[in-house]
Amino acid sequence: MLHSRFYNNKICLNVLAKDINNAREIYEVTEGHVLIGLLSSDYKTVDQAVYEMAKYKKEVDGAISVGLGSGDPNQWEMVAHICKSLEVEHVNQVFSAIGYTRASVKNESAIINCLVNPTNELGYVNIATGPLSSTRPPVNVHLTSAITFIREMGGNSVKFFPMKGLKTKEAYKRVASICAKENFPLEPTGSINLQNFEEIVTIALEAGVNRVIPHVYSSIINPSTGKTDIEDVKKLYDMMKKVGK
Repeated sequence: MLHSRFYNNKICLNVLAKDINNAREIYEVTEGHVLIGLLSSDYKTVDQAVYEMAKYKKEVDGAISVGLGSGDPNQWEMVAHICKSLEVEHVNQVFSAIGYTRASVKNESAIINCLVNPTNELGYVNIATGPLSSTRPPVNVHLTSAITFIREMGGNSVKFFPMKGLKTKEAYKRVASICAKENFPLEPTGSINLQNFEEIVTIALEAGVNRVIPHVYSSIINPSTGKTDIEDVKKLYDMMKKVGK
């Protein structure tokens, strides 16, 4: 993933786009400090996904993020197979499929995040996020150990989901602290909106996290058009510039 994708080498926004025009507008107002989330669950086949995603990639200078779709673990294989055919900058994946995905990507510099869930114990995350493991009892491990595993498998960042906005604030603060100590990027995800975005990003940066990729999805989508609201994206970008000085 390009270093220039991060504002001041610190923050890169991740948002959805309804269509290519919407994606292009988002890319322009954020001055390229963004990843356009394209969900594998929106496509029937890998071939269709690769074909359509390639169009987006061309229009936004490669700034696309291949997603599962609401963290659906059953999409893990489709995501990995898309990455076999299309070189992308950013990939969303479940814990158990990180190694498979790293072996599949055409772009060795791609960031592959690893989905982990919050737990009731500070400093611990649930790594049972795969299609089978997510249906069984949680596997709660200390985030330091989880990051070690993620690194060994070829992952590059922690995707903390679903954080439910600030409802998991204390857990998130501990996660940010550990990511900072481990020099590991963090991707807060879940119920992030215009009201809590600045605080969520600030918590990570003040903890010392080297790079933050906040995912802001449904809260900024216009329900009548299905498009991500450009004025809302502008507001998010203004906040990024404020806290990322």
